[in-house]
Amino acid sequence: MDLLLKDKIALITGGSQGIGKAIAKKLASEGANIVICSRNLDNLQESASEIQSLTKRIVMPIQCDTTKTDSIKNLVNQTFEKFGRIDILINNAAAPGGLVGGNIDSADEKDLLKDIDTKVMGYFRCAKLVTPIMKRQKSGRIINIGGLAARNAGTYSGLRNLALVHMTKTLSLELASYGLTVNIVHPGQTMTEKKPTRISIESEKTNVPENEIYQQWLNSTDIKRIVDADEVATLVTFLSSPLSGSITGESIACGGGVGTSIYP
Repeated sequence: MDLLLKDKIALITGGSQGIGKAIAKKLASEGANIVICSRNLDNLQESASEIQSLTKRIVMPIQCDTTKTDSIKNLVNQTFEKFGRIDILINNAAAPGGLVGGNIDSADEKDLLKDIDTKVMGYFRCAKLVTPIMKRQKSGRIINIGGLAARNAGTYSGLRNLALVHMTKTLSLELASYGLTVNIVHPGQTMTEKKPTRISIESEKTNVPENEIYQQWLNSTDIKRIVDADEVATLVTFLSSPLSGSITGESIACGGGVGTSIYP
């Protein structure tokens, strides 16, 4: 299926690794030109070179800190100066899993505020600066990467993902008349290049063997395996396509069937 993404311009925050990098690869493989940003310039340049070599599309790395409005302004301005438009915004820059667990006695207020500033306010800042361009174009796609903690209690950092659901729906209502769609994708446990490290950290924190933690994660899904980042990227790529114009304001899980709750 041709997703009609050839020569579209996609801006991906947190695009140097993990799910963001997988999305960048997938969009570029469909013919889009890509801007990826993160705080680590070395990682950005390495990933940009890898994706460009693989897909033969333009992949532009720009260092950016999404907790700082001026840094995002520079990111958006450089992207617009290079390409003259922005068709797709993927908000993805955040700490996987968040910084604050489920124990209020040990929960750090500063860490929780940092989670909110990076993910909720970071996404808001990016949307605020990109949407004027998309409104002038009368077209655009915004996909926010949330997390299944929005639907499952257990960590205080999970509240950031629930806040993003509200922001996504509010943006979709406001921007629909301009030809923009806004959706949120909730990954669960996702296999990326960082997953082995996260398993090791969890094992050290809980004194549970790594193989048992891995098995627990497998057992938490209906499909009894960990979803690959490429599978999340496939969903996001479709939502980025002109073919997805009837889908907006939606919260879509991509976690392999975690949980038993029903969402009508």
